[in-house]
Amino acid sequence: MAKVVFYTNESVNIAVAEGLKRRGVKVITSKDAGNLGLSDEEQIEYARQKGMVIVTHDDDFLSLAMEFEYKGIVFVHQQKYSIGDLIRNLKLLWDIVDQKDMKNHVEFL
Repeated sequence: MAKVVFYTNESVNIAVAEGLKRRGVKVITSKDAGNLGLSDEEQIEYARQKGMVIVTHDDDFLSLAMEFEYKGIVFVHQQKYSIGDLIRNLKLLWDIVDQKDMKNHVEFL
């Protein structure tokens, strides 16, 4: 089973990625990748090329999901979870999904 690698875009608090890393989850931030300021289209293309699942609060990615091929999108409404709850939910998702399960799939948390 191939584990997913999460890619958090600028809308996701950096503390989420740091918390995931401390729990052994593979995650790259747009800042880590040097991608701050890229358009949503460029972000989705970068994640697709690198085989990563985008984690975002940005609902623009939902419409892009209709236009692009991608390795997965996890959409989380910004005020739905505290940082700790979001980390726990993403860790659970990471534990149970396989990379192939996420291809061209949007997961709503």
